[in-house]
Parts: sequence; C-alpha cells; structure tokens
Amino acid sequence: MNNEEKLDDIDIKILRQLQRDAHLTVKELAARVHLSPSPTFERQKRLEREGYIERYMAVVNSEKVGNGIIVLCNIRLKQHTQKLIQEFMDAVQQIDEITECFNTSGDFDFLIKVYARDMKAYQQFMLNTLGTIECVGSLHSVFVIGEIKNTRGVPVVETRRE
Repeated sequence: MNNEEKLDDIDIKILRQLQRDAHLTVKELAARVHLSPSPTFERQKRLEREGYIERYMAVVNSEKVGNGIIVLCNIRLKQHTQKLIQEFMDAVQQIDEITECFNTSGDFDFLIKVYARDMKAYQQFMLNTLGTIECVGSLHSVFVIGEIKNTRGVPVVETRRE
C-alpha cells in the first residue's frame, strides 16, 4: 500500500492547515478540520511518525535578516563520476547560503538557490565558496528580480482509502 492510500480527508485537511500555519494549537487545528482535539492530536502525531510531516520551522523574511538578493545558480560538474557527484552533494550540505539544491537533467547537473546580502557578497561567495569546490566545472547565475509566489509548501492531493 503506498503512502497516499493511508490519507483520508481529515489527514489531508490537517496537512494543508499545518502547511499554512504550523503554529496552530491542537485546539485551533481541531476546529479548522472539524474534529475534537484528542483525535486531531493523535492524527498529527501519526502523520509525524509516518514521515508525512518532516519538521516544523519558522519562515524568516530574507530581506529583514540582510539577504537582499536571491540567485538561482546552475552548476555543471567537470565530470560525471560517482565520486565527484558525491563530493559536490556533500559540499553543498555545509554551505549556509545555499538553501535548496536540486540534481537536474539537461545542460546542467545541479540547480542551487543562494541567498546573499548584495552583488558583492555573491561575488565573494562565487570566488571563495563555490570556487573552492574542485569538482565544479562551470556555473550560470540567474538573479531573481522579484519573487511572485513561494508557498513553501507542497500540494497535498485528494486520495481515498481503499
């Protein structure tokens, strides 16, 4: 049985509500999903245990903490060996400025999302951080002019138990 089959309508409502506001109390969440607090709490704990809810976190305003620019950077490795791919993936885990990293198809191997204070800070990041990762062959930076949508959530699809 796949994971989606385990979700009923109440589970889906709980996931959607918590993605909108993970700061809800159990009582508030219960009212929004039309269930009493005790079963709501049990369902939420089950969703956590089963890995549907991976973690809770605050969404921080990047500009207020000094990150004025967002850069999407395509990375091409020098070679496609298991060793170099793993080396890059390990390096990315240690770099705070990189908040997201995707292994991609096409002309580039990875896409990273980088936050920086300004252009000069990004230049230093490219030279002193990305530039020190030996397996990086080339990169292509795209500067975000404006963020139109970022829900920071994932779609929770309607499924039915069988």
